[in-house]
Amino acid sequence: MLQIALILLMAGVIVFFVGLFPKPPDTVSIFGEAVKEKRGSGWSPLLGLFAPLNKIFVKGLRMEDKLKHDFYLAKWRVTPEEYIAGKQLLAVFLPLTAFFIFGLKKPIWLVFFSLFGFILPTLLLHSAVKKRKYAIVRLLPETIDLLGLCVGAGLDFMAAVRWVVEKVKMNPMIEELGYVLKEINVGKPRVEALRDLSKRVNIPDVTSFVRILIQADRMGTPVEETFRIVSEDTRMRRFHRGERQAMTAPIKMLIPLIFCILPVILIIIAGPILLRFMSQGGVFGSF
Repeated sequence: MLQIALILLMAGVIVFFVGLFPKPPDTVSIFGEAVKEKRGSGWSPLLGLFAPLNKIFVKGLRMEDKLKHDFYLAKWRVTPEEYIAGKQLLAVFLPLTAFFIFGLKKPIWLVFFSLFGFILPTLLLHSAVKKRKYAIVRLLPETIDLLGLCVGAGLDFMAAVRWVVEKVKMNPMIEELGYVLKEINVGKPRVEALRDLSKRVNIPDVTSFVRILIQADRMGTPVEETFRIVSEDTRMRRFHRGERQAMTAPIKMLIPLIFCILPVILIIIAGPILLRFMSQGGVFGSF
C-alpha cells in the first residue's frame, strides 16, 4: 500500500507540473478570433481531490486575486486551489521520497524536505513572473519606437498597434498589446484598455507609458512626440537600473571571493611553507 501511495503521489506531482507549462503563442487570440486550442487547467485526478478543500483556505487568506495575477504573468494553466494542492503534495512527497528511497531518517532532514517541497512552487512562480516582467521591460523601448515610427508614417494609434502586432515576432510585450487591441475591438474604450494593461503587468515603466499616453490623448498632444519622450525616458531608466546593478556587483563578489577564492590561494601559497615547517620539527626543530 505504501508503494502504491508513493506512485500516486509521484503521478500527481508530475501531472501538476506538466499543467504549469504555458500555452503556445499561436493559441493567443488577438483580434477577437476563435482560439485554436482550449486552455487547459492542469487538473489531475489527485489534485482534483485536494483542490476543493483549499477553496476556504485561499478565500480566507485573500490570495485568489494575487495568485491569479501571478498565474497570468507566468502563463501557468492552474487554479489557486490546484496550486495550493500541489504545494501540499510536494510537502508530503519529498520527505517520503527522502525517507524510503534515500534512507534519510533524521527528523531535521524530513522537515527540511517538507518545507522545501512546500516552497518550491512559490519559487518557480516568482521566477517565471520576474522573467516575464524583465522581458517586457527590455522590449518596451523598442516597441514604443516602432509605434512612433508607424504614427510618424501617417497611421493613427490603433492602426499602429495593429501593424506592430501583426508584423513583429510574438513576444511578451507584443502579446500584451494584442490583448489591448482585442479589448478595444470588442468595444472597451481605449483609455480603459490601456489602464487594464497597466494593472495586468504591474510594471512601473509600463504604468508610466500608459499614464503619459492617456494624458496626451486628453490634452491633444501629438502622439509621435509622446512616444519619443517616453522611449528616451524608458531607456534612461533602464540605463540607471543597469548602473545600480553594476554598483552592487563588487558586494556580490565578496562572498565567492572570501569563501571560495581566498582559501584556495591561501592553501596554494601557505600550504608548502606549512608542510616544510612541520617536517622540520616546527619552531624548536631548528635549534
